[in-house]
Amino acid sequence: MSDTLDRLAFGAARGARFSWYFGQRLLAERLVKPAEPVSPEIRARMPSTRRLLQDMRALLIRDFDNIAAGLYARPEEPAAGPIGALKRARAFFRDLPVVDERRHAERHQDVPRDEAGEFPRYYLQNFHYQTDGWLSRESAELYDHQVEVLFMGCADTMRRQALVPLGTEIAARGQRRARLIDIACGTGLFLREVKANWPRLEVTGLDLSPFYLDKTRENLADWSGVRTIAAPAEAVPEPEGAFDLATSIFLFHELPPQARRRVAAELGRLVRPGGLLVLVDSLQTGDLPDYDALLEVFPARFHEPYYAGYLHEDLGAIFAEAGFGLESVDIAFLTKVMAFRKHPKP
Repeated sequence: MSDTLDRLAFGAARGARFSWYFGQRLLAERLVKPAEPVSPEIRARMPSTRRLLQDMRALLIRDFDNIAAGLYARPEEPAAGPIGALKRARAFFRDLPVVDERRHAERHQDVPRDEAGEFPRYYLQNFHYQTDGWLSRESAELYDHQVEVLFMGCADTMRRQALVPLGTEIAARGQRRARLIDIACGTGLFLREVKANWPRLEVTGLDLSPFYLDKTRENLADWSGVRTIAAPAEAVPEPEGAFDLATSIFLFHELPPQARRRVAAELGRLVRPGGLLVLVDSLQTGDLPDYDALLEVFPARFHEPYYAGYLHEDLGAIFAEAGFGLESVDIAFLTKVMAFRKHPKP
C-alpha cells in the first residue's frame, strides 16, 4: 500500500510539473508568429500527440522505478518554490517576443560583442535564438526554464537517466576514489544531481561561458569537492588520464563535425584507461523511426546549425577512434544515453 501511495504522490507531483511546463509551451505557441509550415509529407510522419504523451508517461514511470530501486535519489524541489517558478515564467514570457522576432528575422549571431572574447567561432551564435547566446547573466538565468518548456517538463528526467550507468561505476570505484568531469556543464543542474547522490565524489564542471559557470557555482554552493574550469571542450587544461568518469549532456548536437571529433579525442585523453564516459544527447535518425520527422523539423525552428549533420553522425565510430568501446545505449523519450569504456593501454 505504501508503495502505491508513494507512486501516486510521485505521479501527481511530476504530473503537475508536466502540466506547468506544457501549459507554458501551448501558451507560447499561441503568442508567437506562426512558424513556416512543414510539408504534407513530413506532417504525415510526425508522431501524434497521443504517442508523445504515452512516451512521456513511460519516462516518468521509469524515473519512479529507478528511484524506488535506489538507483538515484528523488529529485529535490526547487528552493525558490512557487514564487520562484512564477518569476521564471514571467521572465520567460517577457523575453519570448524578442526571441520570436530574432527567429523570424533569422538573426542568429546577435550576441554581445564586448563579451565575445576568444571563443570558437561556432560558439558565437544564438542557439535556439536565445537572447545573448551563452554570453550574459540573463541568458544563464533563463536557460533551464526555456529548456524545460521546450521538453514539456521532461528535460530533467531525461538528463537524470545518466545517473544509472554512473551509479554502477561509482559503486564499484567508491565515491572518495573517483573524479568526474562534466564537459559543457551549463548551469550545473546535472552536477547538482550528481552531488546530491554522491556528495563525496570530486567533480569538475567545464564550460566556456563565465556567466553559466557563475550559475554553476551558485547551484553547487551546498557541496565541497567542486571545481569549475572556463575552457573549450577541445582543449581542457588538465593532465592526461586525470578523470575516472566523464559526462557530456546535450553538447554534441551543437558542435560542428570536426569539433565533435576534437572533443571526443580530448575526452579520450582525459579519461584514464578503464574509465567511463556517459554521453546524453538527442535521438538520432533511426533510433525511434516514428520520431524521425520531428527531428528533421527541429533545427530550422530553433537554430541548431549542426543538428542535421549530428542526426546521421556515427558517434560509436568517433569515440572508437578516441579509444573508447561502446558499452550500452538507452533510449529515454527524446534522448539517448550512451556509456563508453576507455580501453586499457596495450
